[in-house]
Amino acid sequence: MSEVEARLAAAGLVLPVPVAPVANYVPFVRSGALVHISGQVSLDATGGVRGVVGVDIDLETAQSAARLCGINLIAQMKAVCEGDLDRVVRVVKLGGFVQAGPDFFDIPKVVNGASDLMVLAFGDAGRHARSAVGVYRLPLNFAVEVDAVVEVR
Repeated sequence: MSEVEARLAAAGLVLPVPVAPVANYVPFVRSGALVHISGQVSLDATGGVRGVVGVDIDLETAQSAARLCGINLIAQMKAVCEGDLDRVVRVVKLGGFVQAGPDFFDIPKVVNGASDLMVLAFGDAGRHARSAVGVYRLPLNFAVEVDAVVEVR
């Protein structure tokens, strides 16, 4: 077990099997040492977190949804690294998208759910640049979607 997976396990987290794309795209593209991971939605075995943040779901639930996105991103990283997450050199950037209601403005606080997970999993190598954007709608009514750029060896 990699050090990263040991840290996740200590936090009570288990990585799922990476989710297959639902349209005409690939889950990730590697170019040299950089890997661009397609957006991962707030999906888990129970069906995930869906709805509009600030209308259907609250901030705390939305932060958990962003954490789910982060877990799904790490599952994709594991696939990129052929099972060895210790090959992740750096989480370079996260792009967070929150399906936000008209009066919800705590978008960065939501995306912190994914950002905090990256630091928990990868330590200082998990600190990253980031964007956090509120959007009108996300695919399949998921509450949050996060994509990533990571450096691997």
